[in-house]
Amino acid sequence: MSHLSATNLPLEKVFSKEYVFTIPRYQRPYAWEVEHALQLLDDLTDALGRDDEEPYFLGSIVLVKPDAHKPDAEVIDGQQRLTTLTILLAVLRDLAANELLAKDIHELITEAKKAWSSAAGTRPRLTPRPQDIAFFRDHVQEQGSTTDLGTLTDAVADTDPRRAIRNNGKALRAALAARSEDERLALLKMLLSDTEIVVVTTPNESSAHRIFGVMNARGLELSPTDIFKSSVIGSVSAADEDKYADKWDTAEDAVGRENFADLFRDIRFVFTAERARVELLKEFPKQVLDAYVDSGRAAEFVDDVLDKYATAFTRTVTPYFGPADEWRPVNRWLSWLEQVDNKDWRPLALWALVAKPDDPQFLDDFLGRLERLAASLMIRGTNTTDRIQRYTDLLKKLKVADDPLAVAELDLTEEEKASSRDRLAGPVYQTFQSKRLRYVLTRLDAVLANGPGVAYTHSLISVEHVLPQTPKDDSLWKKLFDDEQRERWTHRLGNLLLLNKRKNSEANRKEFTEKKMTYFLSSSGTVTFALTSQVLSEPEWTVAVVDGRQSKLLKLLIAEWSLEANDSVDVAAADVTGE
Repeated sequence: MSHLSATNLPLEKVFSKEYVFTIPRYQRPYAWEVEHALQLLDDLTDALGRDDEEPYFLGSIVLVKPDAHKPDAEVIDGQQRLTTLTILLAVLRDLAANELLAKDIHELITEAKKAWSSAAGTRPRLTPRPQDIAFFRDHVQEQGSTTDLGTLTDAVADTDPRRAIRNNGKALRAALAARSEDERLALLKMLLSDTEIVVVTTPNESSAHRIFGVMNARGLELSPTDIFKSSVIGSVSAADEDKYADKWDTAEDAVGRENFADLFRDIRFVFTAERARVELLKEFPKQVLDAYVDSGRAAEFVDDVLDKYATAFTRTVTPYFGPADEWRPVNRWLSWLEQVDNKDWRPLALWALVAKPDDPQFLDDFLGRLERLAASLMIRGTNTTDRIQRYTDLLKKLKVADDPLAVAELDLTEEEKASSRDRLAGPVYQTFQSKRLRYVLTRLDAVLANGPGVAYTHSLISVEHVLPQTPKDDSLWKKLFDDEQRERWTHRLGNLLLLNKRKNSEANRKEFTEKKMTYFLSSSGTVTFALTSQVLSEPEWTVAVVDGRQSKLLKLLIAEWSLEANDSVDVAAADVTGE
């Protein structure tokens, strides 16, 4: 670690001709959120109001600076602060009423070409990752560009880092625009003269990464995937560094930074078929990554693991394999799985999507049975530990099976089927959490409609009782259903349907005829849900109607999820009340 230097510098030195910063391709994207940007501004404002003369310490940055006499420096750690400070300076520049002041601030952001220089054009003080250069230039570094930064749509700010730049610029501009010109000038002076950063420089990348690792071990805010990236990209050949950094960034952008760690957790589960015992940062290298890096196969990890699993992951979130008929069942199963109230099923889906990416028949069969298993675990209220163990046992068998579709653990046991039937036959409105209940009812609605006739957006759907939970004392409901009958039937499948939330609030305790004609129909006189259409065909709502509907709906779910007992007993015709 020779030639290492660490120097306290005021910010006016950091944003000067002594430094031209570049964010390497392999670095993580810009990820500071609005709260981080505004906290920085608040901290600077608080420091401005202090009586002491001590400078405000802004942390440290780690740079690779091969030639101490030249300004060029790669940022190994510190891009979040440097990028946010650049945005802050750009906002102060564009709010400045004094043109000379605006020009001076702009030269902190973009170094103007000198009259005697042969260099072409201006040079930005900070160059972000290649994929963000144009956006950062057009909406931050160009004079006046932050004026419209907050109006950019997601179609323009089309990635997580670009949205972060937009959102932080908008927030900082709003906060600073509320201050007077004198207040902004005082802040600028304090920022440049009385704010310091520890600048750590080293002439080579390997020593910088060692420093970076030490800093992370001491608690600096880096995600585990950032550390994995540094390890992988630092292990590929220099000629391939840009290529694999781009591949990594493409995968992260596709999955989304918020989901990226989840992807690595799922990969770890697929590789080990064991539940996590400690944090990802400790487990993933030992269980997955080190085998690739230590054997010189870091590039293979990106090509054969990260790339393939990231593609599969995105398909579980937004199911689409294309419009071809053979892929429609696959899309449908993934859509249903995504609506399950947990994501513990996803490593199993990823395993299948990576193992058989071009086999729609296999995926149709496998994912259909996985959805059945996931639904049963959800319906039965299986706790997290037992649910993960169930998936762990299944995955172990799948990974060594000659024919994965023949693995017995992929199917429900007789006990699991019986328990599922009992839960579905009972007072589901009381026993199921709301998301689970909506899942069961939308699944049932799709069966009745012979396919999903609507987009089942759970946040827009509510569950309605036909027989109200608390009918009025003078209502016809009290005549049609006595206390015991209401207790028995109110919360079962036979008495439930789906509505949009506005309609549900309106329907409430109305009589059946009024509910049916006024609230169960849309404004155009149509019915969105097959479950609701079924109710509209009934002239009245009685015990016999609910009993018959309960039996029919339960039979449909038992058939759909293959919950029949293997002893050929007609379970659907048995005691469908669950008693």
